[in-house]
Amino acid sequence: MTIQIGIIGGSGLYDMVEVTDRKEVVVKTPFGDPSGPYVTGTLRGRRVAFLARHGVEHRLLPSDLNFRANIFGFKKLGVEWILSASAVGSLQEQYRPLDIVVPDQFLDRTSGRISTFFGRGIVAHVGFARPLCPQLSASAFEVATAVGVRVHRGGTYVCMEGPQFSTLAESKLYQSWGMDIIGMTNLQEAKLAREAEVCYATLALVTDYDCWHPSHDEVTVEMIVVNLTQNAATAQRIISDVVAGLPQSRVCECGSALDMAIITQRDAVPAVTRTELEPIIGRWLKS
Repeated sequence: MTIQIGIIGGSGLYDMVEVTDRKEVVVKTPFGDPSGPYVTGTLRGRRVAFLARHGVEHRLLPSDLNFRANIFGFKKLGVEWILSASAVGSLQEQYRPLDIVVPDQFLDRTSGRISTFFGRGIVAHVGFARPLCPQLSASAFEVATAVGVRVHRGGTYVCMEGPQFSTLAESKLYQSWGMDIIGMTNLQEAKLAREAEVCYATLALVTDYDCWHPSHDEVTVEMIVVNLTQNAATAQRIISDVVAGLPQSRVCECGSALDMAIITQRDAVPAVTRTELEPIIGRWLKS
């Protein structure tokens, strides 16, 4: 059975009782090693692959994540959908700790992160106006609503560099801009998933009000871990229900993102690049 669904998050996400036939799979990529082995298994009758974003025992900084290897590995496994779960801070009063946000936009405040598979003799410019898959995001929101959690549809995720949390000035600035939540990881995942023609959506688990809020003048790791632990069981249930309800085929445009994106002529792509990027550009090369 093909592995169609990928899940990125903390290692606790694949500790679900419902997951059977667990197997660790090491995937080699031309971009180096992913954060760790993929844990494959069967969940609600569907084959899935889990990846602990920060590695086993959370040993990788956000800026040290090999985003290209992580997404490329999912693509090599045959994944068409990626559901990401991650902790975020809230920049608006209505997003309370323990709420879940399913965002639909990003603002990039990172620097120096590599977030494209292209280069080395091939140029592509994918559309990214709507950076998250509408079909997968809608499914996540509908399931979370049915579960009974406080969930919000839409909003902008500010992706900051870290690993330090925001200064008070930065936090107040993002809030004044009307930004909604803030985290350190999901933008690069979304960009690379789009280039790989993989659907991507985020379950943003609100752990704190960032430092702008009068009652949260300082964000602490302890605060985040406590709230994230409480959110974990809810996130597991949402992920299970989303997996069970996903159709066998996609109706969004994510699977054809490269159709009009690659500028380089096919016969001009270097042979080594053709070989290395075959999981990404193979469909384009044959079209």
